[in-house]
Amino acid sequence: MPGAHDGADAAEAATRRPAGALEAEIMAALWAGEGPMTAAEVHQRLGDGLVYKTVLTVLGRLRAKGLVDREPVGRAYAYTPSRAAAEVAAQEMNAALRRTGHRAEVLQRFVDTLDVDQQAALRALLDSTD
Repeated sequence: MPGAHDGADAAEAATRRPAGALEAEIMAALWAGEGPMTAAEVHQRLGDGLVYKTVLTVLGRLRAKGLVDREPVGRAYAYTPSRAAAEVAAQEMNAALRRTGHRAEVLQRFVDTLDVDQQAALRALLDSTD
């Protein structure tokens, strides 16, 4: 019957994360960790009803992208970020700038979102690179 599952589909879509959000959550968990973490430890840290296999799948994707390294620990693997959070964020910012033909406008809008302390920090960084 057409439309019979529309309500269920809408409910599932409402609980679905935006693209890349789960990868970001897993990376945040790894960066917050005090050392290498197994998939089970990441799964436990996220603790929001995720299926363990989903965490394992995403860790595999992150490894394929070069964002995490893994090492054997018993019968499992422990994962660590291959780059610092600030380095990944800077790469994402550069990629966003490359995607637009209006870099100055994008940078201006970014600066407009910064509070006074953040603007001062950015100004100091720019002044120190001269």
